[in-house]
Amino acid sequence: MMGSLSLLRQSCIFVILLILAVSVPSDATDLPRAASSQLHSTRSYFRRLLDVPFAWASRRPRKSLNEWLDTHPKLLESFQRYDDQVVIRFNVSTNAHEAALRKAIDQMLLDVWDFTDNYTDIRIDTRRIRPLMGILPHTLQDNHFILIPDLARAVAASYPSRAPARSIVQSHSSNRGITPANNIPSLKKQGVDDIFFSDYQPLSVIHTWMKLLDSMFRGRGLVRMTSIGQSAEGRDIPALRVGIPSAETGSPGGRKNTILITGGIHAREWISTTTVNYVAWSFIRSVDEDPMIAKILQNFDIVFVPVLNPDGYEYTWEVDRLWRKSRQRTKMAYCPGFDLDHAFSYQWDSIQHQTEPCSESYGGDQPFQAVEAAELAEWARNETENGVRFVGYLDLHSYSQQVLYPYAYSCAVRPPNMENLQEVAMNLAKHMRLSNGEVYTTTSACEGAVASEVSADNTSSTQSPRVEAGGGSAIDYIFHEFGARYSYQIKLRDTGSYGFLLPSEYIIPTGEELYQAMKYFGDYLLGNNGHESLSHPIVTEDQPEHIDIVADEEADVTELRRRRRRRGI
Repeated sequence: MMGSLSLLRQSCIFVILLILAVSVPSDATDLPRAASSQLHSTRSYFRRLLDVPFAWASRRPRKSLNEWLDTHPKLLESFQRYDDQVVIRFNVSTNAHEAALRKAIDQMLLDVWDFTDNYTDIRIDTRRIRPLMGILPHTLQDNHFILIPDLARAVAASYPSRAPARSIVQSHSSNRGITPANNIPSLKKQGVDDIFFSDYQPLSVIHTWMKLLDSMFRGRGLVRMTSIGQSAEGRDIPALRVGIPSAETGSPGGRKNTILITGGIHAREWISTTTVNYVAWSFIRSVDEDPMIAKILQNFDIVFVPVLNPDGYEYTWEVDRLWRKSRQRTKMAYCPGFDLDHAFSYQWDSIQHQTEPCSESYGGDQPFQAVEAAELAEWARNETENGVRFVGYLDLHSYSQQVLYPYAYSCAVRPPNMENLQEVAMNLAKHMRLSNGEVYTTTSACEGAVASEVSADNTSSTQSPRVEAGGGSAIDYIFHEFGARYSYQIKLRDTGSYGFLLPSEYIIPTGEELYQAMKYFGDYLLGNNGHESLSHPIVTEDQPEHIDIVADEEADVTELRRRRRRRGI
């Protein structure tokens, strides 16, 4: 039976883990011995196997912020640069406002943090605020507020330290749509196998963790570590392929339908990287305990790519926390890096593609000029040539709590399966809400800060100006080129209180949200419309296939309360 290890294999792994345990420092776990023993006795053997290696891979010496700066002097320089910077939110309500704002952004090469159908967030030096206001309409000048007033302090607080760092904007969280940190269950309640997710992890630790999973479960056929390719600076782009092997292949891979999940396209979006890791770990640890997970992995391989942009991610840990792009050289030596989400070939040049290398949204002067985007495309093409069929793609980002579906390049063209895309998007958002109560909205990825107008026959919509061009996106490319009928960009927490600097105490709740959404997604792809992904289905089988997700709000609340009681919240 695939769900069980042979006695011999269990003994071998136990010996290996015992050796590892002896090498773990005495302070490798913060749990008291009695509490640890109690947890050990109540967990399955399979789950207990995960405890030691996760602790070993993730428990590095915790440094205070000053100690971290002592060993990373370039970080101190970036903190000093952020001393006079803030994040401003503009409430944008008309096409004219968005067009004026985009013109100012391009002219001043401002860093757009986020834009939705009613606001745009911009990072700016306080000394440039007056010039910016001078080129904006008066109505827009009066329609903004400071979202993050002390950016340097918020950046510093995002790095690991002995005591959990708290951002200066903590006090603003209660009215910005994010659950207060003191309402999040402690890690001790979650168990010692969640230690890896108590902090954001640097690239070297992520690689070690992935190698451990591969070494533990490759023999069983459940996990296989692979490489998507190499970055511009020569780093591997590692991936975990997770799936219960078929009788033909004996290991993940072969001709099974495949779901692809990527994170870290934008280097500073750390929550996207750690969430990919969390969902991978959750599927692996649950395969013997959750029949739904087992059924999904019997029918699909899931390829998890936590850091598609390893050069940029490493740079955020060593030099500049808010670096967004890759680190590849451009035609301007002093402006390196490509925005990987504008570097793919499908409709690359749509809506005035950004051609200024110093812009944060610069995707290159031609498609696939960015090495990492070309590597992902080549890997995916090789997979399809070997019989793999991509049935779903999730590209994780932050922030704004949105589920976005194709097309990103234009609102004037609608994908042929729009209704299905919308249905699944709404249910993904619904299952994330059921996990922790956080609201995720859904819309087309083409939308800018002002929603477009849909035609009377619901087949097209008018093209509106965008704060940021949408051509060359990953979700459009995978959707169009490889036939992944369900392709989504999911923007994770939060809605602005922290932006890209989400504190580490939100790692596990955010990961749980995406994990629950993935269970639904796999169940839907199995043809069950997600009915079996909840232990008590909200929708009955005699209801229409295309359901209205807001129809049974009372059942949603009941399910949410039941889940929270079970989790001890």
